Amino acid sequence: MEHGEPTASPLTRRELTAAGISDPRLRAAYARCRRLNAAHGRTYFLATRLLPASRRPAVHALYGFARHADDIVDGELTVAEATTRLGAFDTAARQALADGDSDHPVLAALADTVRRYRIDPSLFSRFLRSMRMDLTTAEYPTRAALDEYVHGSAEVIGLQLLPVLGTVGEQAEAAPRAAALGSAFQLTNFLRDVAEDLDRGRVYLPADELAAHGVDRDLLEWCHRTGYADPRARAAIADQVERTRHRYRVAWAGVAQLRPESRPCVATAFTLYSRILDVIAEAGYDVFAGRAVVAVPTRLALAARTVVRTWAASPRQAPPLRGTAGPAAGATEGWR
Repeated sequence: MEHGEPTASPLTRRELTAAGISDPRLRAAYARCRRLNAAHGRTYFLATRLLPASRRPAVHALYGFARHADDIVDGELTVAEATTRLGAFDTAARQALADGDSDHPVLAALADTVRRYRIDPSLFSRFLRSMRMDLTTAEYPTRAALDEYVHGSAEVIGLQLLPVLGTVGEQAEAAPRAAALGSAFQLTNFLRDVAEDLDRGRVYLPADELAAHGVDRDLLEWCHRTGYADPRARAAIADQVERTRHRYRVAWAGVAQLRPESRPCVATAFTLYSRILDVIAEAGYDVFAGRAVVAVPTRLALAARTVVRTWAASPRQAPPLRGTAGPAAGATEGWR
């Protein structure tokens, strides 16, 4: 494990000091996690900057853990190699959480964060279970099957963050909303990354819901291969966008349950991620022509407006979701 903070920025050092992290080894570990977040989690990192400095290192540690596991699964390893590597990481994580320390920098920061905020260790086992599913599961026949995966890959991340963000009431009351927001973010990623996931041999859209629009895996692969978004595929994607918007609506009430100083961070992440759905809709639900991206100037402007609105108004107001018309209008009626 690296010692000291030779590459830590002044801002990083201020955050670590504000968090009361003084041990050089731990400071280096947290700095490593922060660099991972800054390099790979653009929207996530931007939102994290809106938290009080003392809480940012914990968020970076949680991100670092998830990113390290995800890189094992989506890297250049064979399935057998990734299975072995992920199993070793799982064992090391369990040991780190039991001991409260590790020689692995990401796990050292994670163990310290779990201890400081009393995060349920089982949430990390559930996350790694879903990562193992990625090595053996290429598609999901039903929403229930996909939700089982999403619980471990995304909902538990919302639950991990909840003690760090803090709540104005009992954490248990806010937990369902935190889980819903984690799943909304993940489902948004699935829609944005349909083509990329097909390249990895995976489809994260429920097969039965696609079939309702006359879409199957073969048609998705044809659309990706030809660059032509078949109208049936557009209708299916529109349906999935509306279902995902429903998750955001469920999650929004949870912002009011957070401590006031955490609300701008979560509201901004909410706004930036949900904007990806708007970009997909504006492209006519064609997710094959290119990755739906919110431009940097737009992200910054949305973030600034959201921060002002969150501080100035009650977060109980309606969420900033545009909604859409088209093939899937009303598709979420009665959907849970």
